[in-house]
Amino acid sequence: MARVVIFGSLRAFTDGVERMEISASNTRELLKKLSERHPALAEVIEAGVSLAIDGEVYKDAWFTPIGSNSEVVVMPLMVGG
Repeated sequence: MARVVIFGSLRAFTDGVERMEISASNTRELLKKLSERHPALAEVIEAGVSLAIDGEVYKDAWFTPIGSNSEVVVMPLMVGG
């Protein structure tokens, strides 16, 4: 299972939960399961979040593979250049 870290202000939508494990093969599946586990976070996820998978940041990468031993950090959407 991937280790998921909820970063910063997003913890307000998970009742303060910072870390959890979720079994998912790609980012879309992970975000779906995360939304089901924490419904308050679903609207934020739909609006857009950034993910760092094993230290590499992704945005709008719905089908990026996630390894069973990966660490995925869910962050507020990063914008700009």
